[in-house]
Amino acid sequence: MLSPDAREQEYLLHAIDGAHGIATLGALFLWSQGALQALLPHGVLLCMQLDEQGRARQVDCLHSTMLAPDERALLCEARQGPVPAWLQRWQQAGGRPLALQAGAMGHGLLHGSGPLASGGSAVALLGLPATAGLRECWLLQLLLPYLHLALQRIASAAQAPALSPRQAEIVQWLREGKNNQEIGRLLGISPLTVKNHLQRLYRQLGVSNRAHAVAQFPILPLPDLSKIFTV
Repeated sequence: MLSPDAREQEYLLHAIDGAHGIATLGALFLWSQGALQALLPHGVLLCMQLDEQGRARQVDCLHSTMLAPDERALLCEARQGPVPAWLQRWQQAGGRPLALQAGAMGHGLLHGSGPLASGGSAVALLGLPATAGLRECWLLQLLLPYLHLALQRIASAAQAPALSPRQAEIVQWLREGKNNQEIGRLLGISPLTVKNHLQRLYRQLGVSNRAHAVAQFPILPLPDLSKIFTV
């Protein structure tokens, strides 16, 4: 069993801590260029959203190296690019981290959650300095749950219905477990007004209670939530 040295432990803790709350591709890119690069140097990070059969339905390409537009377009092609063949090889290998030879992209490493009822994910690191070995595979295995959750939050944020500023405030306090009277006091409105806002929100979201309403949105700090609101 591999064990990290003191410096690697520090990098791992930093990476895990930094992965919490990532809910945009921009935030994921910044994290990948800092904490992830320190552990697994790479030139390109492919983020794949998988369907229930484990096939890529969307591919996002985050890169620090220069890519020609046609190269980037090919990497992001979920059906016709190299991703389907890589995923098939990974599945045939038993779903373990898979070292890749990615043509012009050089050495690569792929791992993922596999098919899930809620939608799985996979990531591929391309442009590694050398062929991925046991340590690189082990590190990616450790980080995969945090990458998967980040990709789930990103997907949820992209699909989340738009909220008004007042609805956003109410959703935030719902998440904190506040009741209508407490929310009204915090926002300076009556409990009845809070109830009316909630009824409109339930209809808008197609849900029947506050727990289901909160579940429609990723768990983010309020400043990040504002990015998906409309006035």
